[in-house]
Formats: sequence, structure tokens, C-alpha cells
Amino acid sequence: MTLHRNARTCPRSRRLLVRRVADQGWTIKRAGEAAGVSERTAAKWIKRYREEGEAGLLDRSSAPNRVPHRTPEERVEAICSLRRARFTGPEISELLGMPESTVSLILKRRGMGRLPRLDAEPPNRYERKRAGELIHVDVKKLGRIARPGHRVSGSRGRAAAGYHRKAYSQGWEYVHVCVDDATRLAHAEVLADERPETAVAFLQRAIKWFSSLGVGVERVMSDNGNPYRSKLHAAACRELGIKHLRTEPYRPRTNGKAERFIQTLTRRWAHEAVYGSSSERARALPGWLDEYNRRREHRSLGRMPPMQRLLELQTNNVVEAHS
Repeated sequence: MTLHRNARTCPRSRRLLVRRVADQGWTIKRAGEAAGVSERTAAKWIKRYREEGEAGLLDRSSAPNRVPHRTPEERVEAICSLRRARFTGPEISELLGMPESTVSLILKRRGMGRLPRLDAEPPNRYERKRAGELIHVDVKKLGRIARPGHRVSGSRGRAAAGYHRKAYSQGWEYVHVCVDDATRLAHAEVLADERPETAVAFLQRAIKWFSSLGVGVERVMSDNGNPYRSKLHAAACRELGIKHLRTEPYRPRTNGKAERFIQTLTRRWAHEAVYGSSSERARALPGWLDEYNRRREHRSLGRMPPMQRLLELQTNNVVEAHS
């Protein structure tokens, strides 16, 4: 319950006021003075207590029971219908001959204040049953660390830090990631570029890494970036005996498991620690990946680490094979 900031009493003090009058024989005037309220207010709380009991000592809504000039429900539905048709607030106001402020309040009350929310699609979650049945690949671009920034040096100003634009123009490095759909096991490497030959070499090493865990890769999903649309990548997939799937254009959510892993990778590895150089950041990646795969609990896996999930699936497959 939220009390008014100027309220002199609360349910506890009102209960004390009522008991002083009812049980101790105080006069209403004296009990009101002790509580710091008028005799009329004290009488109000006593009356409410006698009629409603403890519930009568709680604050009531200040909203009126009847609003003569409330916008009719039919007009509210018309506003919402126009909003779903992508009309802006001013356009709805002009079309219906209503004040913009009224239209805005109605849209906010209905949770339609922002247009992007109208296009939100329901989540389309899926999960493969076998490890290696589908792996997701993607690339995250990170700026190179030319030299320690203010988080290391403690210097905030550009002049104090000896700021030079050329010193910070060191280009980019690319983190190639690969995530298994069923277990969320992840493999990642920091590489110099995202050219087709680099992406193919990473895919070969990732499949070899999964193979060392007893996982045979059947399919790989990627976005429509240049490395994955190249003839070299197509030839590599044929040679490896895996099927290549690509996401729908402009729909990164199709490759959502890789996108979500990149979000965690960026926040927990790339940006959480303080690094003095890009090489120092790259050296920290294997340790972070080991923590992610073997010890970090994954909510979508029932609080299991990915490696534990893999062992569970492999055990189930053995049991099914012998049954």
C-alpha cells in the first residue's frame, strides 16, 4: 500500500486511535489531538472501523466512482484499431477529432504507446533432441585494444590520457562462435577476419572439437553473411558431409541460440574484465569457455551446464540403444 506523502496517519496509528476511544474511553477530540488530526477526521476513522472492521482503516482510492466525460469504450476501440494499423498518435487525433493528449493517455493505458511493440512476434522456441543434430555459427566483431584505456590508467580526460585518434584506430578482430542446439556447448576463437577461408577453417576446427566430445555434426545454421554464401563454404560443407541451413533474410532470431551466446560472451568475457591489450583478452577466452561449458548453469537446460546436458543425452541414447 502506498500512503499519500502528506498523510498524518497510517493503518497502525488509526488502529491506536480507535482503541483509545473504544477500549480506553478517550474522547474523540482528545484521541484526534494525540494523533495529530482533527476531531472530524478521528470520527471518520472510528465510523469506518465500526462499519468495516480492520479493512476500514486502509486508504481508499481517490478515483471518482463516476466520470461523466470518460471516453466511450467504442471510441477507445477505434483508437486501438487505428494503432494496430500503424497510425501515429497525431494521425489518430486528427482522424477522430480528439486531443492528442487524450489519444496518448489511452494508448499508454492499453500498452500500445510504442509502435515497435505492436510487431512483437510470439517466441518460437525449438530444441533438437540429439547433440550435433544442428549447430549454429556466427561472428562477433570487436574493436582491437590498442592500449589500456581509462579503466586501467584511471585517466578520464583525453588530454590527460594522451589521446590521439590514430592510436585508437587499430581496426577490428572477429570472434567466430559455434553453439550446439541441443546442449548449448560452445566453441569460439578470436580470428583476424571473417573471410570465407577463415570461416571454413573455423568450422573444420569446431567440428573436430565436437568430435573429440563424441558428437557428430549433421547440420550447420548460419546467417546470410558473405562467408557463408561463398562457394568455398558450400564445398567445405559437402566435404564434411553436413547440411548447411541459412536463416531468413533480416531475421536474426532464426539463429537465436548463437545470437544469445554472443550476448553472454560479449558481456561476460569481452567487456566485464579489464584488459590491457587484445592479446590479453584473447588469452582469457579459453578459460571463460571452459567455465561456460562445464560449470555455468544454463537456465534453458534446467540449471545444468552444457557438458552435463551432453552426458545426460549420451546416457539416454545408450539406454535406448540397448532397450
